[in-house]
Amino acid sequence: MKIIKVTTVFLSLSMLLTAVSCDKYLDINDDPNNIALDKVTPEEMLPVGITSCYSVQGRSLNKFSSVVMNATAGNSLVYGAPFIDDYKPNVSNTFYNDVWDGLFRGVANLDKVITFNDPSNKYIQHKAIAKIMKANYVQILTDLYGDMPYSEAFKGQDNLTPKYDKGEDIYKASIESIEQAIAILEAGTGEAPASDIVFHGDTESWVKFANTLKLRYLLRMSNVTGTMAAYRDQKLASLSGAQFIDEDVLENPGYSAANDAQQNPFTNYYVYLSSGTRAANFSENVASENIQIILNGNVEGDTRSVYQKFNGITDGRRARMFSLVGGKVLGIRQGNLPGQPGVPSGTAVSRFSYGITIGDKTPTTVREYVDMASAKPGPIMTKAESKFLQAEAALRYPSLFSNAAGNFAEGITASYEFFGATGSAAYIAAIQSVPGLGWIGTDANKMEAIMTQKWIALTGVNPEQSFFDYTKTGFPVTLSATIATNPKPNRLMYPLSEYIANANNVPAISNADVFSKNQYTPFWARN
Repeated sequence: MKIIKVTTVFLSLSMLLTAVSCDKYLDINDDPNNIALDKVTPEEMLPVGITSCYSVQGRSLNKFSSVVMNATAGNSLVYGAPFIDDYKPNVSNTFYNDVWDGLFRGVANLDKVITFNDPSNKYIQHKAIAKIMKANYVQILTDLYGDMPYSEAFKGQDNLTPKYDKGEDIYKASIESIEQAIAILEAGTGEAPASDIVFHGDTESWVKFANTLKLRYLLRMSNVTGTMAAYRDQKLASLSGAQFIDEDVLENPGYSAANDAQQNPFTNYYVYLSSGTRAANFSENVASENIQIILNGNVEGDTRSVYQKFNGITDGRRARMFSLVGGKVLGIRQGNLPGQPGVPSGTAVSRFSYGITIGDKTPTTVREYVDMASAKPGPIMTKAESKFLQAEAALRYPSLFSNAAGNFAEGITASYEFFGATGSAAYIAAIQSVPGLGWIGTDANKMEAIMTQKWIALTGVNPEQSFFDYTKTGFPVTLSATIATNPKPNRLMYPLSEYIANANNVPAISNADVFSKNQYTPFWARN
């Protein structure tokens, strides 16, 4: 694996870039003047942009999405009343504002690669990869916030108050950027990036990932009408017969347990610090009762209708996804306190287990666990998600795509493999006759099954994608916390930083706008 050293350098507008060299490893240098910006090339900037974006995805965005999709809960056995703002939810301009701020900083690094002055096209492949990764994280931003700065963004002091572009236009520009990247990579010109921390110079894999990302963009627009629907259909037709990613898309600049700064950011947020001390969020973040019932096969005999399709079907991934207590997943009902329904007695409760924190490995000691989890690659997109996207495409657009049932089953199998679980064939056979969980029934049943299985597969991994699926389709049917006073949000609010720095351009969104369908809702979710 390539060894990378990360150093902080100065960027206008008080944004921080980090630069990398191939001789050393993710050592952090706090001197902002260590490297002049004009000396930093795409070779150094590319892995930094990818890693800094994943850090947000693996930490706070993972936390928000896991709670809103009722896979995790706050540990009310230890903390008085955790996750109140998430449960209600109280969405404000300070609610998870680090998601916006962090992703914008990361995308700015990628944009600097794209706009780097390179008359000889030496770095053209770096630019192509940056275009793909920028599109990946811009989609997440647009899906979370709707309209946002794009065409005038990332220019530093050349434009401190960029205009807001419509989500539709951002989608079109991002898809065009993906297509440009594919053309560049297929042409094979320029130098191969030595600092490719995802596919290590495999341009064929980058093209397949780009096709899959383009498919994700287009499927997100499944419910749009009018000119955007015509645009979607035209672009979908261009993907018919394309090759999609058939492996996990993982970034790894050389994570290790050498110190906290060199760990996978998910690990020292949720699991362990490099010293072996538990991470700050370990004690507070536990399994929800919702996922407990689903993975255990509703052995509790819960009579609520949402759980009936899971009756008697024990999920073979459960021990790899969450630690078992008494042989089963034991969670907490979101919003409830000790003594109330859905809150176990004692202090034992399930937390993320090896499949989420390590992958397909199993440690034998705590030290080995720390080392494995620290070195774990960051998942940008899993093979399971790719297969479920292909299943959805074939179900919705059978004249363009095929093998919906096969891709659905392969998505489940890929999820089992990702978590290091066994028994996928038995599980697929067990759900075969269950509408909304297996591949049977109406197209609506099958769509529910895709979204349900995708939600399980992305739990603790990339759960934000299931939040967007829920916003689009209403699946999987997911209960809210017992203390909820609002429905699940359709979007997040712009952060306080925008209302301070870009007040003339940022839309004035109210709390009520977050929960209703209106002009502020992401364009693909308005119908």
